[in-house]
Amino acid sequence: MVSVEKLRMILSIGETVAVEFKRCGGSIEHDVYQTVCAFLNRFGGDIYLGVDDSGIVCGVPCKSAPMLVKNFISVVSNPDVFLPTIYLSPEILKYEEKTLIRIHVPPSSEVHSYKKIIYDRVNDSDVKVTATGQIAQMYVRKQSIFTEKKIYPYVTEADLRMDLLPRIRVMAANRYNGVHPWTELSDSQLLKSAGLYGEDKVTGERGFNLAAVMLLGRDDVMLNVCPSYRTDAIVRKVNLDRYDDRLLVQTNLIESYERLMSFASKHLLDKFYLERDARISLSGAIAREMLVNTLMHREFTAAYFAKFVIEHDRMFTENANRALTGGIITPDNFEPTPKNPTIAAFFRNIGYADELGSGVRNLYKYAQCYSGRDPQLIDGDIFRIIVPIDDNYSSESAIKAQSKRNQSAIKAQSKRNQSAIKAQSKRNQSAIKAQPKPSDCALNCDLTEKRILEYFMDHPQATQVEVAKVVGSSRRTVQEIIADLKEKKLLEREGAKRNGRWLVNTDID
Repeated sequence: MVSVEKLRMILSIGETVAVEFKRCGGSIEHDVYQTVCAFLNRFGGDIYLGVDDSGIVCGVPCKSAPMLVKNFISVVSNPDVFLPTIYLSPEILKYEEKTLIRIHVPPSSEVHSYKKIIYDRVNDSDVKVTATGQIAQMYVRKQSIFTEKKIYPYVTEADLRMDLLPRIRVMAANRYNGVHPWTELSDSQLLKSAGLYGEDKVTGERGFNLAAVMLLGRDDVMLNVCPSYRTDAIVRKVNLDRYDDRLLVQTNLIESYERLMSFASKHLLDKFYLERDARISLSGAIAREMLVNTLMHREFTAAYFAKFVIEHDRMFTENANRALTGGIITPDNFEPTPKNPTIAAFFRNIGYADELGSGVRNLYKYAQCYSGRDPQLIDGDIFRIIVPIDDNYSSESAIKAQSKRNQSAIKAQSKRNQSAIKAQSKRNQSAIKAQPKPSDCALNCDLTEKRILEYFMDHPQATQVEVAKVVGSSRRTVQEIIADLKEKKLLEREGAKRNGRWLVNTDID
């Protein structure tokens, strides 16, 4: 979910290579799909429907928004229109009482076409790519960047765990409220739709790719393709020289995730935590983000064993990596870029992962609640995530302690404010008493007028009803006297009717 502050910043910056605005009335125009295609073929990006080119929010019809989203999903998952197809889940937003639709498009390891035309993103424009040389160059670029797209022409469906597909369809449907295109596709169509089967445009080879082998391959096939693939899960709290418990995982990524999560649940202390009135497992949420990252973003062709280690005061993951920036990653400097976009998209479809980039934010949020300290994410040839552990730390206790500190600070400030008000009141009263009393001669007025003026000098905020009681006259009489005094310039009103005050002029002879 995009925050209002972030959306306001995006609107102020305007369109970029990764941001596109579209007005969008009652239907989605062709240029929206052209931008989707261009984003898929370049770095990915976000499309905002209901915003004009200058960044002014005009909104989309509120009642039409759900139907627009449904129609959009139908188009991008239609192989007659998009090839290869892609499953995207647009998000309906509210901004300044207007309805917007945000479409997040991840980068793809495939070269996509819309209505048989390939589009690329150049600066803030969508450009048709028609030259054969340029198209071939796009394929070469994607193949060289994403090793998960390497074709293995002799891998067949018999080498894959096709028995997992029924469960995968159910997981995908549950992830998207019971509606997902995979539920209507045959096994072969599902594999192609997920980008697990394709063609190498350089060599002309067709077949299943590395992503298919890692996600669904039989164990012997995976080890034949990637001999160094494994994840070593270790607990080292008591026996520091060796380990207290160990699990060696060398199976497909779907079942690897389940086994590693079970291992984490067994050895991590679960702490009570409420998020939006719902209880969640803090240790489970942290382990999920760490394990998802090490499974779907690793460089599978590198000869390095991935690790998941739980120690007394920390837990960490390590995996081979294709570093992009290097150094420490934080929510402020992080730019989401998937190392294996096909695998990442598969994980998102079945609910193992959320929106690209959410993992870093979640790790920082949940680590603070779990131990009171920030995690470390280190981008290098070996990618490391380190999360502190403190079994004695309680986020609830920390919240209560902070609440007490806040209440104490509020009480102290309230006392200081009250003391200041009392001191000011005393100074005002002293100033009023020190003001010279008007004499009969100076005021040149009768006794009733004199009494009214003296009372206003001591009580500048008095009402006409109060004055009437003091001088023993009716309110109407007091009103007439006050009007006469104001005409003589002996009395004037300062401020509003309710909160103002009366000023007596003692300088008039």
